[in-house]
Amino acid sequence: DRMHAVGNTMDECFHENDYHVSRRIYSNRVFDQVHERQAQEIQSLRERLSRACRCTDKWAVQKIKGLLPILDWLPKYPVKQWLPGDVVSGVTTGLVCCLQGVAYALLASVAPVYGLYSAFFPILTYFVLGTSRHISVGPFPVTCLMVGSVVLTLAPDEHFLRPVNITGVNETVTDERLMEVDVEAREAQRILVACTMTLLVGLFQVAMGLMQVGFLVRYLSDPLVGGFTTAAAFHVFISQIKTIVSVPIHNHNGFFSFAYTLIDVSRNINQMNIADLIAGLLTIFIVMAVKEINTKFQHKIPVPIPIEVIVTVIASAISHVMDLNSQYGASIVHSLPRGFALPQIPNIALTGNILGSSFSTAVVGYAVAVSVAKVHAAKHDYTVDGNQELIAFGVSNIFGGCFSSFVASTALSRTAVQESTGGKSQIAGIISALMVMIVILALGPFLQPLQKSVLAGIVIANLKGMFMQISEVPVLWRQNRTDCLIWIATCLASIVLGLDVGLLAGLVFEMGTVVVRTQFPSCATLGNVPNTNIYKNMKDYKNIDEIPGIKIFKCNSPIYFANIDYFKEKLREEVGFDAVRVFKKRNKALKKIHKLIKKGKLQATENGLVPVASLGVENQAFEKEQVPELEEGASQLDSEVKVQVDWTSELPVSVSVPTVHFHSLVVDFSAVSFLDVVAAKSLKLVVKEFIRIGVSVYIAGCDGELVRRMEALSFFDEEVTRDILFLSVHDAILFIQLETSTGNDEDPLAEKVRLTF
Repeated sequence: DRMHAVGNTMDECFHENDYHVSRRIYSNRVFDQVHERQAQEIQSLRERLSRACRCTDKWAVQKIKGLLPILDWLPKYPVKQWLPGDVVSGVTTGLVCCLQGVAYALLASVAPVYGLYSAFFPILTYFVLGTSRHISVGPFPVTCLMVGSVVLTLAPDEHFLRPVNITGVNETVTDERLMEVDVEAREAQRILVACTMTLLVGLFQVAMGLMQVGFLVRYLSDPLVGGFTTAAAFHVFISQIKTIVSVPIHNHNGFFSFAYTLIDVSRNINQMNIADLIAGLLTIFIVMAVKEINTKFQHKIPVPIPIEVIVTVIASAISHVMDLNSQYGASIVHSLPRGFALPQIPNIALTGNILGSSFSTAVVGYAVAVSVAKVHAAKHDYTVDGNQELIAFGVSNIFGGCFSSFVASTALSRTAVQESTGGKSQIAGIISALMVMIVILALGPFLQPLQKSVLAGIVIANLKGMFMQISEVPVLWRQNRTDCLIWIATCLASIVLGLDVGLLAGLVFEMGTVVVRTQFPSCATLGNVPNTNIYKNMKDYKNIDEIPGIKIFKCNSPIYFANIDYFKEKLREEVGFDAVRVFKKRNKALKKIHKLIKKGKLQATENGLVPVASLGVENQAFEKEQVPELEEGASQLDSEVKVQVDWTSELPVSVSVPTVHFHSLVVDFSAVSFLDVVAAKSLKLVVKEFIRIGVSVYIAGCDGELVRRMEALSFFDEEVTRDILFLSVHDAILFIQLETSTGNDEDPLAEKVRLTF
C-alpha cells in the first residue's frame, strides 16, 4: 500500500545518518490504553498539613542549618587553605568599607559617622545568616540615595530654622529676621527617619523570606535592573555635584528633581568654593586612573591598590596642615566621634509616610545583592539560597536600624575587592568589620579635617561601572529590541519620575511587554519536509510542501482570555475563510435551492442538481407553495427532499459561498502550556464551527497536564471527543491520510501500521 511504498522509496535513499521508526499511529486515547497512566496521588488538605508538620531529627537539623548557615560551613572551614586569603581580603576590604561608608552617608543625607555604623553592624548578622561567601555587606549607592530622598522629604532644612543669636559686647541678642539651621536637631531627626526606614525595609525582607517569595525578584529582569541602576547612578552623580562645587541649594525630590538641582547649582555657581572643586576633581581623576591600573594589571598585582584609602589619608593631612576650612572655607566632615551610639527605638509614627519607599528599597537592595551573590556563587561553584538571603538581609537591616545604621545591601566594587584579594568566606567579612570597628573606636577623629568634596569624588569615581552599563544598549537592540526598550523605559522613567516611581513604571512596562508578547503570539501554517516527520513554518523554508486537503496551524503561546480573539483571527487568516460565514452562506444557498426544488425549477439527479428546463420538464404547480423555515444548523431540508451539494463546484443559485479547499485541520498545541476557561469555551466553539462545515479538526502535541486541564474545563463532549487528540502532528496526518484512503467507518487506529520516515 501507499505507506509501504513510501517506506520502500526511503529505504532506497537511506543514508548513514538517517533513521527509520516503526510504530503504530497514536492518538492520546490509544496511547493511554497501550501505556497505562500512573495514578495521580491526590492528598487532602489535612494530609498535606500533616506531612508538612511532620518533624524528624534529620529534618530538624536541616531546617536549623538552613536558617543558620554558619552551623553548616564553619565546622568545615579549611583554616590552612582559606584563612591567609581571608585575612588579607578582610583587611583590604575593611579599609574600603570605612571610606565608602563615610562617603555614602552623604547620599543618605545623614552624618558621616552613621556610614561607619552601616558598614559594621549588618556584617555581624549576615556572617551568621548569609549564604554567600563573597559579597561585602554594607551601604550601596542606590539604596543610600533612596533613603536620602525620603530623609530630605521628611526632614528638610526648612523644618529646623531658628533665629540667629547675635553676641554683642555685654549681651546676646536674638534677631528674628535672620534664621539659621539647627544642625543638631536636624541630624537627630534625619538619622531617626533613616533608622525607621531601615527597620521597615528589614521587616519587609524578613516577611518575604518567611513567605518564600524570593522568586518575585525574578520579575526584576537584567534589562530592568540595568536601566534602573544606571538612572540611580545619574541621580547619585547629580546629587554629588553640589558637594563637589560646594554651593548652597534647596533639596529636591520627585519628578524632575535632577533638573531643579542643576538649576539651583547654576544659579549659585558664583558661590563655588575653588578648594573643594579642585579637591573633588583631583579625587575623581586619581581614583578612576588607579582603578583602571588595578583592572589592567590585576593578574600581576597581588593586592589591588587601595586608592580610596590613600587619597583619603593624603587629603585629610593636606586639609589639616593647610587648615582649608578656616583659610579657604572648605566644607569638611567636622564631627566624627569615637565610639558607638546608643541603641534607639525607631519612630513608628513615620511608617505611614515611608511604607511605599521602604518596600521598593527592600526589593532593590535584595535584588542587587542576590544578583551579585549568584554571579560569584556560579564562579566558585556553590549555591545561594534566595529566600535565606532575604531573611539574612532583613535581620541585618532590623539589627542595623536599631543601632543608627541605614539600609544595607552590597556594593559591586567592594565585593570585587573582597573576591579579588583572596576572600574565600565570610571570615573576610567579619575581619573587615573589625577594621571598621577600629576606625570607629580609635581613628575616627583623624578623618574630621577631610573635605566632603573628596568623599563626593570617591562616590562619583565608583559610579563608573554603573554608567558603563549604557554600552549594553546597542547590544540589547541587536539581540532583543523588547529588552532594549525595557532598559531605556526604566532608565528614563527613573531619571524623570524619581527612583521609587521610576522602578514601578519600569516594572509595569516590563509586565506590559510580557502581556503584549503573549497577547499577540506568532502563529503559522506548517508544511511537511518531504519524506520526514518534520513540520516547519512554510514562510521560513522553500522546499516545504503543504499536504493536500490538510491545513496545519500552530500557535506559539499559551492561550487565554487576552489572546483567544487574536488566535481566532490568525486562524481565519491562515485558513482563508471564516467558518461561521461559510456556514451562513451555505444555509442561504440551501434555502434558495430548496425553494427552486419546491417550484420545480431544480431536480436532484445522480449527477447533482440539474435545472428542470434542461430535462424538458416545467412545473408551475409548486410556485405558490410556502417555503418551510430552515432550522439553524440543519444539514438537510426535510424528510422528503434530500439534497447533496458539491460546494466546490458552481452552484445553481446566485449566492457567493466561500470555498473550503481542505477537509481536515490539525492544530499544533506543542507550544501551548495552558488554557483558561474563556479560551477553552472559545476553542470548543471553533472546533464545532469547523465540524459543521465538514472540516474535521485534530489537536496535536498536547502534554498530559494540558489534557487534564482540558478535561477539567469540560472541553470534551459527545461532539468534541478525546479522539481528536494526537501525540504529534505526524500521527494526526497519518491518521487522516489512512482514514481518507480506506474510505470506511472502521477505526484505523485498531490496525497496526508501519510508519517509515
